[in-house]
Formats: sequence, structure tokens, C-alpha cells
Amino acid sequence: MTNQELIKKFYTSFSNADVNGMLSCYHDNIIFTDPAFGTLKGDRAKAMWQMLLSKSNGGTQITFNTIKTNKNTGSVHWKAVYNYGPKKRSVVNNITANLTFLDGKIIEHTDSFDLWKWSKQALGISGYLLGWSSFFKTKIQTKTNNLLDKFISSSKNTELK
Repeated sequence: MTNQELIKKFYTSFSNADVNGMLSCYHDNIIFTDPAFGTLKGDRAKAMWQMLLSKSNGGTQITFNTIKTNKNTGSVHWKAVYNYGPKKRSVVNNITANLTFLDGKIIEHTDSFDLWKWSKQALGISGYLLGWSSFFKTKIQTKTNNLLDKFISSSKNTELK
């Protein structure tokens, strides 16, 4: 499979809520980074996708385009449209993923997006007022990682533990 095909498989699987298809594209030693979670490694990065898809209940729309690849790296622009939190606020998140490949798999995956823009949509006035600050970014990462910890510990899938 070419690197471009690997990216297409990952994001097509994502758009179809097929977590196993997504995770089959990841190297066992995957390093994932984004503004909301910070850096996650290995099984913890994989568990994040399992958690996100399990919470979406099929309500997330994923589209992607502009795939670029070379021998060792690639990038793709993707968009997630979903409702967030108890207030079901509508979020449209435009993301650029930068990827590094090893042994025919994705070994590094870095998602970049405007956290302030996301927080204004997802969190309302508090996101608008504080979403630009490093304090708020740290608070979001703490919250998302606590949710991930709870997901992993409550999961019956022993692979996550």
C-alpha cells in the first residue's frame, strides 16, 4: 500500500466510524499529537480514537482532501463536523494532519487546528473569552486526558489496559 493509499484508508475508515480500519494504519509505536489531547503514544493514542468514535454515535461527519505524500511523510486536510458536549453545540473543525511513515504504517500523526476557534464553537462564551490562553489549553488537555483515562479503565477490551 502506498502512503497515499494508507492516508485514504485511515480517513475513509474514520468517515465510516471503522476504528479497526483506522488503527490498522497505525504503527504499534504511534505518537499522536493535537491541541486538545497533547501527545499520546501507542495504545493510548489508539484508545483515543476508540473513545471518540464510541462517543460520536455515528453523528460525526468526516471529510478529507489535499493528500500530499513522499517517501517518509505526508499531509492531509480534513474536516470534522459534530455536536459537542451536553449542550450539543455545533462544531466545524478544520484540521491539517502531518504524518510520518515507518514500515508501511503511520508512526507519527500530528493534527493542527485553531484551538481558540474550536473552543468558541464547542464551549461558547468561556471558550471565546479564554480559549486563546495557554492556561485554557492546559485545562482542555487535562480534561480530555482524564476522560481518556476513564474510558481506558472502564473498557472491557483488555488491549487498552
